[in-house]
Amino acid sequence: MFSNIGIPGLILILLLALIIFGPKKLPEIGRAFGQTLREFKNSTKDLSNEVMSDLDDSKRDPKK
Repeated sequence: MFSNIGIPGLILILLLALIIFGPKKLPEIGRAFGQTLREFKNSTKDLSNEVMSDLDDSKRDPKK
């Protein structure tokens, strides 16, 4: 996802966030972003596991 941004791009994004939100809000925003990203990853993992489980079930019983 962030593989082609690079270090200078990340520094620029951090500086812009610092200017826009200020130093007091930045930890809150980072924490909220981390929680959102974690929930998204867990949801996609659960969905992937569910699809794989359904595929395995359909291979075992093709009459459904």
